[in-house]
Amino acid sequence: MAVRFLFAPTLCLALVLGTAGIAPALAQVDPPAPPGTQKKIPEAPAKLPKVDRTKNLDFLFGALKAAPDEASAKHVEARIWAIWIHTPSDTAALLMSRAKTAVDAQKIDVAIKLLDSVIKLRPDYIEAWNRRATLYYMQNDYGRSLADIQQVLAREPRHFGALAGLGMIMQEVGDEKRALEAYRKALAVNPHLDKIPDQVKSLTEKVEGRDI
Repeated sequence: MAVRFLFAPTLCLALVLGTAGIAPALAQVDPPAPPGTQKKIPEAPAKLPKVDRTKNLDFLFGALKAAPDEASAKHVEARIWAIWIHTPSDTAALLMSRAKTAVDAQKIDVAIKLLDSVIKLRPDYIEAWNRRATLYYMQNDYGRSLADIQQVLAREPRHFGALAGLGMIMQEVGDEKRALEAYRKALAVNPHLDKIPDQVKSLTEKVEGRDI
């Protein structure tokens, strides 16, 4: 799973998790669909560049917003993902690799347990929280996915993957207003996210109505 600007993640997720109207919606979610059949929260590309410590995240996010075209944006985005994914812990890196192997084998429960270990070992490593949020989302376990998204955004409020994931969950539980807010926050950070602009356009018409 998979979110740096003026955004209050604690407030947003407190509303999501604490509002009475959301709880029934989460309780009525359909049983989990088989892994791989659902859309996924934005994730890192398969190939990432080496971590470039000479360019920090603030610089890269500025470059991402200013990117003149899709190709340039994807290049910068990959560098951001590379920084997010990098961990100085060899043990955490090994567990993350094993979790990916488990996901590829559709052993989602095994992957989640491996990510549990990573989070226990390195609680400030946001990509472990983000990936576990994605797996919970794949299982339709929206409550746990939201809780992990909160952890990601508390540490990195510009995590466009987590923001997009928040929007997807809110949309699926029928809270189109909060879905729209989350998608707009994601696009404010990364204007080049796939499919999200179309979701914003559709939800804007539903939530705010068409311009006269």
